[in-house]
Amino acid sequence: MDMQLSNVQQQRLVVEQLQRQASIARTPVSEAVKEIKEFISQHEQEDYLLIGFSSQRANPFREKPSCDILGFKIL
Repeated sequence: MDMQLSNVQQQRLVVEQLQRQASIARTPVSEAVKEIKEFISQHEQEDYLLIGFSSQRANPFREKPSCDILGFKIL
């Protein structure tokens, strides 16, 4: 009997979760894509993947120089 009650409680929790998910406002994909394209076009001048860096020193992802001392490499 306790297992049945527990199973019923679990099913109620599942139904409640599904009801919450069903009540979430959805955005059509076509509208979301349009908004993404607008955002990209508005911020493309700030996108370093598109315009690059002004100098190699300004690039935080550049390969770090290493130092060789007596055959040991220190990074």
